[in-house]
Amino acid sequence: MIGTVYKSTGSWYDVKTETGQTLQARIVGKLRLDDLKSTNPIAVGDKVDLMLDEGGTASILSVLPRTNYVLRQSPRKKHNVHLLAANVDQALLIVTMIEPNLKPGFIDRFLMMTEPYNIPVIIAFNKCDLHGEQEELEYNFYKTVYENINYTVLHCSAHTNEGIQQLSALLKDKTTMIAGQSGVGKSSLVNAIQPGMELRTSEISDYSGKGQHTTTFAEMHDLQMGGQIIDTPGIKTLAFNHFEVMDVAHNFRELFAISKDCKFADCTHRNEPQCAVKNALKEGWISEHRYQNYLNLVAEVEDQNYWERHNHM
Repeated sequence: MIGTVYKSTGSWYDVKTETGQTLQARIVGKLRLDDLKSTNPIAVGDKVDLMLDEGGTASILSVLPRTNYVLRQSPRKKHNVHLLAANVDQALLIVTMIEPNLKPGFIDRFLMMTEPYNIPVIIAFNKCDLHGEQEELEYNFYKTVYENINYTVLHCSAHTNEGIQQLSALLKDKTTMIAGQSGVGKSSLVNAIQPGMELRTSEISDYSGKGQHTTTFAEMHDLQMGGQIIDTPGIKTLAFNHFEVMDVAHNFRELFAISKDCKFADCTHRNEPQCAVKNALKEGWISEHRYQNYLNLVAEVEDQNYWERHNHM
């Protein structure tokens, strides 16, 4: 029997079968998956093979091959990754210009998680009813930058319902992973799309891994109009200890597209001669904003790798 994982609570999983029944299920034996050093072997959104047990529970025998997955560095173990979701059609990143202010580089950090699998991303700027002239100017700047590289950007307000219809149309009949920093109004936005939907995931602290004392990492909810959303915990920070420099270079899509014209195959687009990316930047084909975020991420990954190497010698 095949089912979809809707929720994980430590050792138990809520799995919905193809007939719509929800079962409590546990893993049987040791599941080795891919070669991921993952803190959680099964993600919300995974399709699993089940066997019914006596007493109405079920055993998970195996995980079916994934079409994709989204992972982040584990909040608890630096060298491990944490699977946020699997088998998603798209991701919805909710951000705000104000209350809370958008962290510089946050959007590009998030896209580093979705880009390895070419997962389409909708970037929804919530609380646009709070925008003054300055916020509106900044919003238009971001809209131009990200629409130019084929991401969908929306102006939304759960308060005034602006953009809600457009967002609902994009979510209909799709499995969408939803993410955002804490305080961006994820719950109110989802509630505007489907009144009465309760999102309960709490934040996981990146420092202690303790968070607000919950083991619920993500949870899938059905949409009445068709489709599902996978709600993920509020993100405080995103680190990329598990990345190398070329991982960063390959996952900035417009840099990657142009990099085939660079003189060197392993060009990092910084000081190398005959770099097609640097030329495109000079000519205005590549956004200075994105390029700066790219340099910051590359420097961070290099520092981290240097520190790791020298501390293990």
